[in-house]
Amino acid sequence: MAEAEKEKESFTTGYKSHQQKMTEIRQKLKEAEQQKNVNEDFEKLKLEMSKLEKQEDEFRKKEAELAKKEKLTPLNVDTICHEGKSKTIINKYKAKKELTEDEMAEKQLSFTKKNEKLLKKFGMFRRYEDSEAFLTEHPQLACDETANYLVVWCINLEVEEKHDLMAHVSHQTIVMQFILELSKQLDIDPRACIKAFFSRIKLAEKTYMEAFNDELESFKDRVRKRAEEKLEKIMKEVEEEERQKRLGPGGLDPIEVMESLPQELQDCFESKDIGMLQKVIANLPREEAEHHMKRCVDSGLWLPSAQDAQEGKDTAEVTTEEAEVAAEQNNYDSVD
Repeated sequence: MAEAEKEKESFTTGYKSHQQKMTEIRQKLKEAEQQKNVNEDFEKLKLEMSKLEKQEDEFRKKEAELAKKEKLTPLNVDTICHEGKSKTIINKYKAKKELTEDEMAEKQLSFTKKNEKLLKKFGMFRRYEDSEAFLTEHPQLACDETANYLVVWCINLEVEEKHDLMAHVSHQTIVMQFILELSKQLDIDPRACIKAFFSRIKLAEKTYMEAFNDELESFKDRVRKRAEEKLEKIMKEVEEEERQKRLGPGGLDPIEVMESLPQELQDCFESKDIGMLQKVIANLPREEAEHHMKRCVDSGLWLPSAQDAQEGKDTAEVTTEEAEVAAEQNNYDSVD
């Protein structure tokens, strides 16, 4: 146990020194580029940075080896007991039990209810130092449920057209997803990956930052697409709800029926000219006239007389007959 702790401490000390050197060289290179001072010293700095980047790969391999060793260390009094106030997370990562959809939903609901204030606070951070300190203080947030909550929050923000805030929370979502991905790669508890992730992301290593930013942009694109789909679904639900409210006594939509009528009949209903309607109906073949009038009654475009409705008469047939009689009467009147 003592040997493992010594090895870990040695690695941490060496890695911190390495990080400090990389930060210093990177700053010097940046200053030289800004001042356009490209000389022999600049080339030496580039060469030194190249060596440090190669060493970075070796540190990463060593870090993974130490993590695996720690994972395989048997649990006993020596490995789980530490002095006084030292706060330690046991890195044994038990395989997750497969949950049903209902169990997953219940787990997510319970987690959100218990931690929602913390989740919203984490989503609003931007600086890596703040996020690291917050997750170190609240390590229970390093889990799939946090990632799920942040994803849904991003989609809702995009639906609400809060695009800048969506982009802000998306950054924190990818932070959490990278921590979870590191946990899977090393097969250790996500809580044990908090420090490792932030140590690497703060180095701003080119390839790692490119991977992070590429995933961030891809995620925002997926959020926008999902938000569009959600909006379309909402609009369809609203339209269907409005359609249901419009349905006439026979279950037909008056708008759909109106659009399907011959133009002459549409003109009659739009002008509310009953005389014109009677003439048009009388001039149509009886079967066609009854078909159209029945659909008008079933959609509520035409309301039968109270007497016909009470006697249970076929309103389409009655209306057609009335139209024919009215048309004949008009003909008699014109002859007189």
